[in-house]
Amino acid sequence: MPEWLVLTLAMLAACAVVVVITLVRHRRAADDEDPSETPDVIEYMTMWIGVVYAIVLGLAIAGVWEGRSAAQEHVRAEAVALHEITERVRVYPADVRDRIRDDVNAYVGHVVTTEWQTMADDGRVTGRGTELLDRVRRDVTDYEPRTDFEAQAYQPLVDQVAAADQARSARAESTGQTMPGVVWFGLISGAVITIGMIFALQIRRTSREMILAGLFSALIAFLLFLIWDFDAPYSRGIAASADPFLRLFPHIDG
Repeated sequence: MPEWLVLTLAMLAACAVVVVITLVRHRRAADDEDPSETPDVIEYMTMWIGVVYAIVLGLAIAGVWEGRSAAQEHVRAEAVALHEITERVRVYPADVRDRIRDDVNAYVGHVVTTEWQTMADDGRVTGRGTELLDRVRRDVTDYEPRTDFEAQAYQPLVDQVAAADQARSARAESTGQTMPGVVWFGLISGAVITIGMIFALQIRRTSREMILAGLFSALIAFLLFLIWDFDAPYSRGIAASADPFLRLFPHIDG
C-alpha cells in the first residue's frame, strides 16, 4: 500500500473517531446538560497536556530527522572515500591501478543495487558487500610501493580505505529503526490522552467545534506518520538515498 494512502487513511480515521464519539455523546447527553459548565481545572489540564505533548512530538521529529540526516552523511562519506581511492591510485602501475578501480566499482555497484535493497527490506548490509570492501582493502594494503611517489600516496590510500570502512560500519548501524518501542508507546498513549481531553471539554454541540476537533486529531495523526516515516532512514518514503554513489560513480548503473 502506498505511504500517501496510509497517511490519508490514518488522518481520515482520526477524524472519524472524533466525529463518531462526539455524535454518540451528543445523543446520550441529558437534555439539561450544559456543555459550557466545564470546570476551569479541566481546561487548564487540557492546555498543559497539549503543550507537553507538542514538545514531545517536536523532540521526536527532531530526533528522527537527525538520524535520517546522519544516515545520509554516512553514505556521502563512504562514497567520497571510495572516489578518493580511485583518484589517488593513478600514481600506481596500470595493472594495480586498474585492479583497484575495478574492485571499487564492483563494490559500489553491489551497494547501489543489491545491498541498498537489502537494507530497505531487511534492515541490514550484506556479507557480499563486506567481502568486496575487504578485497579493496587487500588491494591497497598488500601493494608494496616501488618509488617515493608511490610511497607518498600509500598512506593516504590506506586512510581512505579506513574511512570507507568506518562509514560503511556507521551505515550498517543506522539501517534499523531509531525510535525504541517504549517511545512509540509514549507517543501513541500521549495522542490518545490529548485527543481524549477534547471530550472532557464537552465538545459536541456545534459543527465548528467538531471540525476543529477533527482537524486537530488529523494533525496529530500526520505528525505520528511523519515520525514513523523518518524512523527507518533507508527504507521508507523520505529515506536516505544512494545519490552520492551515483554522482561520484556515474558509470555505475543504479
